[in-house]
Amino acid sequence: MPLNNIRILSTRPLQESIIVMAAEKGIVIDTESFIKTEPVDTDALKEQIQVLAKKKITAVFTSMNGVEAVTSKLTAKPDWKIFCMGGATKELVSKFFGAKAIAATARDADTLSAKIIADKETGELVFFCGDQRLDNLPEALHAGKKELKELVVYTTVNTPKLIEKNYDGIVFFSPSAVHSFFDVNTIATDVTVFAIGKTTAAAAHTYVENELVTSKWPGKEQMIEQVIQYYEKASSK
Repeated sequence: MPLNNIRILSTRPLQESIIVMAAEKGIVIDTESFIKTEPVDTDALKEQIQVLAKKKITAVFTSMNGVEAVTSKLTAKPDWKIFCMGGATKELVSKFFGAKAIAATARDADTLSAKIIADKETGELVFFCGDQRLDNLPEALHAGKKELKELVVYTTVNTPKLIEKNYDGIVFFSPSAVHSFFDVNTIATDVTVFAIGKTTAAAAHTYVENELVTSKWPGKEQMIEQVIQYYEKASSK
């Protein structure tokens, strides 16, 4: 049974190709940002990154924002060993540092930290993160006896907006977006909530008890593919 104008709100911008992919399946997606990220732009941070660029460190990235903030301050490609999340984060890392620099990727912070702990040759470990980073990875690494230096390279600012349209589903890509959305909005009990990763899902559960679908993969396209599969399955019943 074809889908009929299912209306979805994405709380993060999406590539036009993803919106078109959904539209071809009968799903109309509106996008609205509920957070904005800003790179930390100080001489002190730039100097720290340039000093690290001369070392053979092990770098950790869990978001594309972290990658963009760091690479904007590098004048040449450093000889770093890199652990990062998959999806868009991996793509950005590969584009700047090269695919060979990536030691391992994962779809969530818990799995990524386990891979870092299992590596016996990590050397100096630097986590390039945001000011609202979650505790999962640092706590796991400390428990695994890995010394970790955290460097805040971007900040996250909530930008809540009142949504007056009614939607069949809301898609969240981060805990920050969840908090920003529900700061000024409520949703009906029949609205399906889609979350990328279990930490985002847990944040949503603090506000609603709606049906919640969690994507295990850290990519926008995979998230929307899961949205499409959910409604295709529902329409076939």
